[in-house]
Amino acid sequence: MGKARQTRKFAQVKRVISEKDARFKAKEKEKTVAKVDPKKADIKELPKTSSALFFNYNTQLGPPYHVLIDTNFINFSIKNKLDVIQSMMDCMYAKCIPYITDCVMAELEKLGQTYRIALRIARDPRFERLPCLHKGTYADDCLVQRVNQHKCYIVATCDKDLRRRIRKIVGVPIMSVANHRYTIERMPDAYGAPKT
Repeated sequence: MGKARQTRKFAQVKRVISEKDARFKAKEKEKTVAKVDPKKADIKELPKTSSALFFNYNTQLGPPYHVLIDTNFINFSIKNKLDVIQSMMDCMYAKCIPYITDCVMAELEKLGQTYRIALRIARDPRFERLPCLHKGTYADDCLVQRVNQHKCYIVATCDKDLRRRIRKIVGVPIMSVANHRYTIERMPDAYGAPKT
């Protein structure tokens, strides 16, 4: 007798676990739900709140008010024929000391002859000068930095972008020109300011 013939078995494949099997899903869940180590947790550092603030009320603000003036505030005051110091006193019902930084003066000087009246007003001896120690002459960054350091200032500006940046800083009032007079926002004690 000869050898017995072995027949081939067609379409027979090794059995494999499918990818949709529940056992795979359980292992994936274990990997994703790993325990978070308290040492490796994300540590968020928040800026320290100023000691001058009582909630959102700034206790450092009081007469005489210190007002930081921006370039376009002087220009708008000229267009509306407002005397800067007198109009500030009418708005606040108290003495106001206007401050001008070196950056604002540099911006006014760069504007040239068309804004020479604004430059003459800024050089008034009643305006206090604040020296700047940083590089560049971009006045908006200078004012925001100064207000972040010392919360004793009111910022006088008509620039929308600068007002938006200062609104993010808690406890800093913003003075602007509206309806041919000065208005102030975020200042609870401003009795002379018109309601906007």
